[in-house]
Amino acid sequence: MKIDWAALGSVFGVSLGVTVGLVVLYTLGISALTRRERAAAGGGSGALALTGASVCFAACAAAVAYGISLIVA
Repeated sequence: MKIDWAALGSVFGVSLGVTVGLVVLYTLGISALTRRERAAAGGGSGALALTGASVCFAACAAAVAYGISLIVA
């Protein structure tokens, strides 16, 4: 049995990068929702923060759906 270490390292690197990217996107979404709440408490609208949070969460959902479709296919 021969292990292709280069392929294993490549899979590890890509999965680590995607995981970190998803965590960062989700964290940015939570941060944007917090900014929206602060703006609403201060009398502002926070519409831009809500839009940013929605984009971050939609990107996370799309990445998860893509991953599930890769597993199922």
